[in-house]
Amino acid sequence: MQNKTNKSQNLPAQGRKPRGAGTRGKTAAPKSPAKRKGQAAKKLPPVTPVKVGFLGGLNEIGKNMTVYEYENDIVIVDCGLAFPDDDMLGIDLVIPDFTYIEKNADRVRGIVLTHGHEDHIGALPYLLSKFNIPVYGTRLTLGLVEGKLEEAGILEKCKLNVVNAGQAVGFGGITVEFIAVNHSIPDAVAFAIHTPAGVIIQTGDFKIDTNPISGDMIDLGRFAELGRQGVLCLLSDSTNATRPGYTQSERTVGESFNLLFQSPSAQNKRIIIATFASNIHRIQQIIDYACKYGRKVAVSGRSMINAVAISQELGYLNVPEGILIDISEIRRHPKDKLVIITTGSQGEPMSALARMASSDHRQVDVGPDDFIIISATPIPGNEKTVSNVVNELISHGCDVVYEKMYDVHVSGHACQEELKIMLGLCKPRYFIPVHGEQKHLRRHMGLARLMGIDANNIVLASIGDQYELSEEKLKKCPPIPAGRVMVDGLGVGDVGSIVLRDRKHLGQDGIIVVVAAIEGDTGMLVSGPEIVSRGFVYVREAEDMMEESRCLVRSTIEKCQNGKLNDWSVIKNRVRDDLSKMLYEKTKRSPMILPVILEV
Repeated sequence: MQNKTNKSQNLPAQGRKPRGAGTRGKTAAPKSPAKRKGQAAKKLPPVTPVKVGFLGGLNEIGKNMTVYEYENDIVIVDCGLAFPDDDMLGIDLVIPDFTYIEKNADRVRGIVLTHGHEDHIGALPYLLSKFNIPVYGTRLTLGLVEGKLEEAGILEKCKLNVVNAGQAVGFGGITVEFIAVNHSIPDAVAFAIHTPAGVIIQTGDFKIDTNPISGDMIDLGRFAELGRQGVLCLLSDSTNATRPGYTQSERTVGESFNLLFQSPSAQNKRIIIATFASNIHRIQQIIDYACKYGRKVAVSGRSMINAVAISQELGYLNVPEGILIDISEIRRHPKDKLVIITTGSQGEPMSALARMASSDHRQVDVGPDDFIIISATPIPGNEKTVSNVVNELISHGCDVVYEKMYDVHVSGHACQEELKIMLGLCKPRYFIPVHGEQKHLRRHMGLARLMGIDANNIVLASIGDQYELSEEKLKKCPPIPAGRVMVDGLGVGDVGSIVLRDRKHLGQDGIIVVVAAIEGDTGMLVSGPEIVSRGFVYVREAEDMMEESRCLVRSTIEKCQNGKLNDWSVIKNRVRDDLSKMLYEKTKRSPMILPVILEV
């Protein structure tokens, strides 16, 4: 890690000093309003409520960003991105709207990160390029953040601070305690946000894995301890709230890999495994079994290469010497002695696996000698793209294991029984389900009611909502600025609904450009009109319609000239309206029509 990443200090702050923290900043726990009732003689003033606002992560998967405020202090939890919907033509990424942060930049004390997935850290370069806010996270999380900031050219001016699970950081009236949880990436944490108004727990993405690949089991004891002391509110991961039972351990995938590596299908073949680049535990298991069965390992895909390099550097991946080779060296080794770990488990068009399937990969040509495992479940909406890649691979003669043919993927999110355990341990006064679509949030709300939480104390929030929380009440505040900001290339926020509407229009019906030259003084048609069609009809096969269009435009311009009309915008509108009507009558299509009037 670079020198810009500094070890976190336990800063002096109100709140209980968590277990495992250093001796600095040791303070007494803030007394809850309930405790103060027994001290009525002191007549303490009422405690200021804590505010919670949502800039992302509700009614969607991705773009997670939550804002906590106590008096004059603001702490941001996560700053993630989302991937564009199918109708966002040309859009690369979607990030939160930072307007509220901009308006309150002088009060923002820091950003704390739950883990290193894109939907929790991906928008940081866009935020930190505008605001110099210190960032706090665990070692692997900040290692992944460093790579993003370096790529954006802003690493040197950013303040990154490493915090271990069990430690806490003070931000004025807010103290954030880091609590270890299990997820599909190492070093994931939940937060206990201590304020004089009470303790709020935000779980981040979690599951309960009693036998994790590396690191400790989720710190259920600390959640229980906080629950006994009193939790004001719980914000909990809802991704798998519709799934009954428990999420399987990541070790289940390792057992499947062990069987597949030994299977007749894999004998005398190269093994290619596509998975998420951030799933370091899975990559570790692949390397372990490759080593066990005498195979070299190559890595393909930029994000996979980066993740493996960072994880090795920080000690999260144990790679025996001589096992890892560069992808350019694979031709020097027999195919049956190779494993390739690659990106593309979601069928992304430019991913390494998709390029292999389309015979467009520079180093890897797939064929009958390849045994391919897609170690992921398609994210909703990606089923078709994954299916296309699978079909292409099969057409090359590859043997492909995908979807649920074997246990080659487990989720990193808690299922219903684990969510109920978290609710039972924390015993929150208020509950806000987060990190999920509406169906996930509502099902999680139902689980909370089953666990005995009063329906009046459960909130189904939306992006832009802000709430005040105290022991006495939960109050909805006026909405805060929030929404989606679209990133297209180097442009951030310069593409809105109107541009997307035009792109959709162009994609569906094409464009007609009408060019005509008109004499400035008299309004007489001097040249044209010329008709150019793109994406509407093939001109050589529709010459009669194009000629009829030219005649119509000429007639429309002449009518305007006879009416002594020299307002170019009005002439353009009439050309557009007349031509659009005629084309729709003939084709039942409505291309975008762009009249270009040249004054001579």
